[in-house]
Amino acid sequence: MTQADLARVQLGGAVHQNSALSRTGLQERVFSRLFQGLVYAQIWEDPVADMKGLRLGPDDNVVCIASGGCNLMSYLTAGPASVAAVDLSPAHVALVRLKIAAAQALPDYQSFYDFFGHADKATNLDLYKRYLAPVLDDQSRLWWESRQGLLGRRINMFSRGLYRHGALGRFIAAMHAVSRIGGVDYRPYLASTSLDDQRAFFDAKIAPLFDNRAVQTLARRRASLFGLGIPPAQFEKLAQDGGGDIVPVLRERTRKLMCDFPISENYFAWAAFNRGYKEDGTGPVPPYLEERNFEALRKAAPHASVVNRSLTDMLAELPDASKQAYVLLDAQDWMTDGQLNALWTQITRTATPGARVLFRTGGIPDILPGRVVPATLNRWRYDPALSRQMWEEDRSAIYGGVHLYTFEG
Repeated sequence: MTQADLARVQLGGAVHQNSALSRTGLQERVFSRLFQGLVYAQIWEDPVADMKGLRLGPDDNVVCIASGGCNLMSYLTAGPASVAAVDLSPAHVALVRLKIAAAQALPDYQSFYDFFGHADKATNLDLYKRYLAPVLDDQSRLWWESRQGLLGRRINMFSRGLYRHGALGRFIAAMHAVSRIGGVDYRPYLASTSLDDQRAFFDAKIAPLFDNRAVQTLARRRASLFGLGIPPAQFEKLAQDGGGDIVPVLRERTRKLMCDFPISENYFAWAAFNRGYKEDGTGPVPPYLEERNFEALRKAAPHASVVNRSLTDMLAELPDASKQAYVLLDAQDWMTDGQLNALWTQITRTATPGARVLFRTGGIPDILPGRVVPATLNRWRYDPALSRQMWEEDRSAIYGGVHLYTFEG
């Protein structure tokens, strides 16, 4: 079985919950096909909130889902013993392996920032050829050097603006197109000097868009949110928070993104409304791109790995009581009860006492009670106060909940 065939099988197992002949089943298959390519050039979860809850130290062995890798790379700045990541998308695996290689092989911080911070310089192709291609594994090098239609080799994305690519990049481009039709120019928002300025911009320019009938009709289509990495099952969980209507949920979470954090500190807002980090390099970025963290990142990078597997399958091959931290992103929103119990059986087996599990949900409620069997879940302690605090501080703003469990043995 080829790598592409394996990816299709794994994605199908994760996403396909309905018959291919049903409307929802057809949408699930369109979504899983989308996930075979690049979805997130930048992950949309806040690693600063994660690290506050996980309290990572030098003895911690971390397991996480990779996505675009900003989380994994940022966890490395805390100096854990190891970070082992998985992802069902071959594109995400290739991107994270490139980041791990770059942290070790590029000559200095400035070249690293040019590659992943600016991510739009012609000189990045020279950096790739000279420093990265020689040290990349064959599979990742093949992925980056393969052509994508008329756009040339995939590595060329780093000379054209990486964050404008992938499903998320296309979604943000579509959002900007809708905004332009509505007469919105985001430059005044990005130049805001206070939260009051940001709130005034949202109230005057953005909130009215959610009252537009055409925007509401578009938002209520499940496929409209595929670019955010939201499959049909998760779409329904989001809509539940709005009494069955996705529109008020999207409005409130957009308000949180734009209004609850200073624009000078929220790189997610820059990614959404500037389609990339601040051009002069002085704006907010993920921890792994901050100059003060570069040497710690370089030192820890050899202890990171990523494979194209499901998390449950990877954990099944690990020894008992061998891991101290798990980050599941929002993957459980996709899962059936059977898949959830299989995952938590392996998490519980591989966890040491005091291990932490952190995950996000599209909806507000914790999804585990009543679904994971009590014999497993009762061995874990939920922290509602810290979970609430992490959610409030999560600058990505798109999720209904951030949840933290601790293993009691």
